[in-house]
Amino acid sequence: MTYKNLDKTAAFTKLQKSSPMDVKKALTAERIQKMDIPLGGGMRYNYAAQPVNEDSINILQDLSDELQCTDKYQAVLSGEIMNPGEGRMVLHHLTRMESENPVVFEGKNQRDFYRKQQERIELFAEKIHSGQIKGSTGKKFETVIQIGIGGSDLGPRALYIALRGYAGENLRMEAKFISNVDPDDAAAVLGTTDLETSLFILVSKSGTTQETLANRDLAIQWMKKKNPELDPSKHMIAVTSATSPLAASDDFLDSFYIDDFIGGRYSSTSAVGGAVLTLAFGKEIFSEFLQGAAETDKSALESNIRENAPLMDALIGVYLRNVLGYPMTAILPYSQALMRFPAHLQQLDMESNGKGVNRNGEPLSYKTGPVIFGEPGTNGQHSFYQLLHQGTDIVPLQFIGFRKSQQDVDVTIAGSTNQTKLNANLTAQIAAFANGSENSNPNKNFNGGRPSSLLYGEKLTPGSLGALLAHYENKVMFQGFLWNINSFDQEGVQLGKILTKQILSGSSTDEALKILGAKLGI
Repeated sequence: MTYKNLDKTAAFTKLQKSSPMDVKKALTAERIQKMDIPLGGGMRYNYAAQPVNEDSINILQDLSDELQCTDKYQAVLSGEIMNPGEGRMVLHHLTRMESENPVVFEGKNQRDFYRKQQERIELFAEKIHSGQIKGSTGKKFETVIQIGIGGSDLGPRALYIALRGYAGENLRMEAKFISNVDPDDAAAVLGTTDLETSLFILVSKSGTTQETLANRDLAIQWMKKKNPELDPSKHMIAVTSATSPLAASDDFLDSFYIDDFIGGRYSSTSAVGGAVLTLAFGKEIFSEFLQGAAETDKSALESNIRENAPLMDALIGVYLRNVLGYPMTAILPYSQALMRFPAHLQQLDMESNGKGVNRNGEPLSYKTGPVIFGEPGTNGQHSFYQLLHQGTDIVPLQFIGFRKSQQDVDVTIAGSTNQTKLNANLTAQIAAFANGSENSNPNKNFNGGRPSSLLYGEKLTPGSLGALLAHYENKVMFQGFLWNINSFDQEGVQLGKILTKQILSGSSTDEALKILGAKLGI
């Protein structure tokens, strides 16, 4: 396997010398029809409004081949050590698809292990839904509350919100989430929930996550104060590693396991997302979600980038970042159900590829991961689109849209439905950003030339959501290969944790920290 920095490749040198496609001339009917790739789950990726032509696409293909992107993906699936910083395999794909070569660790088939945990979750959920397992006062569980932070919260929360409307009246349990160590976060949930009918999921792979344990203790004390007759241990399960202090503890009704081969931001298809989503929606919906993800995972094995949407998206992203110099990417879902999806992608991308050294720890001389932000349309149009259209920075855009609304609740006013109006706005924005509009009044002039891509499908379903999630996970992975960085560790979050512990223990010798802390009442 060849590992080398992006700027040491022959293809990147050629790419730097190539001429970008004029985006103002890009949005033609022919390109829109041609530059369209299927993902899975009925989703497709269209890149017609990107500044790439046949010559640059051929160079991007050469770049992918030179850096062996799909070969490295195969190595991930085969269980090679692809997280060099921590010396670990990377196995989140095995939570939803089979590997051609079984991945075995310490005599354990990893795919079988992940599948077994999901089967255990399904059996547990059935007992909760049927009332076979009840709360400590004999009432049936109606609400599930996930306590976790980072990848234990952002992905599962975004996915729950995305599918809540799809489930409709078939929702099995309402889900709520507590993540921030700010006590007001927990109070907002606990103070509006019937604790007698609430089941908590404590999610911490290590079993030592400070914010999560603090919120667990707050929830337990709240239960004891508000409902002294409740037994917290009969209202809580754990998702953790088999070696953590939480594993098989008497403080939980049951424990379901994950391991160090699945990073938090990649864990939504593991027990981290599986427990809360199966309890909320039932096993059928979660199974459809996994199937959509698996379909995209399989499509990402295609070496021809014109048939591999995550790889094409990754390569175009590198072109935008490292040749054209664009520092940001906006994720713009024209679906209110995806309101928290950009927040999850923000962690997925920025925690994975926000690195300044290569996989060998050597400083890089080129830019890596962009800043990710986003908001659902059309809300964003009345917020930050002003900067996107007429600001001094060009921000590449990724639109997400669906032909049909998720809940089939709509009305026709002035000759069109709300869904039609939504998609008319989306279509108009793509054209406006690409083509611009000349006006003699400088305040009304739109330069255009602003690139975008479109991920679209028939309707937001469990399958299309799974495909969408896997698209971005694989895009981030491929970009890590292209930048020659480790997308699977997150050392950048550790320093703050260390200093926090020093401040709380009183062991810090930094006088500035002491003064800052005193100003905040520490």
